[in-house]
Amino acid sequence: MTQFAYQLYSSRQFGPLSATLSMLAEIGYSAVEGYGALFTDGEALSDLEAGLDATGLAMPTGHFDLALIEADPSAVIAIAKRFAMTSVFAPFLAPEDRPNDADGWRGFGQKLAEIGKPITDSGLTFGWHNHAFEFHQQPTGEFPMALILEASDHVMLEFDMAWAHIAGQDPAAWLDRYGSRVAAAHIKDIAPTGQKMDEDGWADVGQGIMDWPGIYSKLKALGVPALVVEHDNPADDRRFASTSLAALRAFDAT
Repeated sequence: MTQFAYQLYSSRQFGPLSATLSMLAEIGYSAVEGYGALFTDGEALSDLEAGLDATGLAMPTGHFDLALIEADPSAVIAIAKRFAMTSVFAPFLAPEDRPNDADGWRGFGQKLAEIGKPITDSGLTFGWHNHAFEFHQQPTGEFPMALILEASDHVMLEFDMAWAHIAGQDPAAWLDRYGSRVAAAHIKDIAPTGQKMDEDGWADVGQGIMDWPGIYSKLKALGVPALVVEHDNPADDRRFASTSLAALRAFDAT
């Protein structure tokens, strides 16, 4: 059976971590994805480790702040190895740090490869997690996401397809072009315009406008190893986690 993971950021506003992990294991998840706030100090790491041990959940992937990866790659590697991760992803670039032209984005891709070299040298996969801004076309007609990926073969992609859709792009077309570079995928959905505004316009997987049956079939054919469910602001994380996992299992069965 395909392993489905849950991005723990989705439950950051709910109950203690131990309760979240127990809920996810009960629902049927086999893995989770960590994020920066869970890796801040020894106590946080111990709490996470205890929760994973108690539930049997794996954590094959994690999000780490780019500044930390650059400043202290050994710390990132140590955390990743502690939790038996296979992949480390940098998840965001602040607006004030974003390049303003194609050459800048190409340079950023090269910088990512340099920053990630200690990670890949340690045997881990290193990659970038996108938002919408990487799919805003430059005056040259080029896309930052393409420039990042084409700057180096050593930076993989955790493809958040809902953000690509929000930017006006067809996720399936990007999978056709760069599928071999996709090391993980974020599975999230978008509510119809004007709906779910209390959840920032996001929807449970299979309940929104994304063509998840079609996209999922491409992910499955590509053999993308990490499929991670995410919602940026669910009103009820149990509802979201349960509904989304049921949808993914249905897609996987077809």
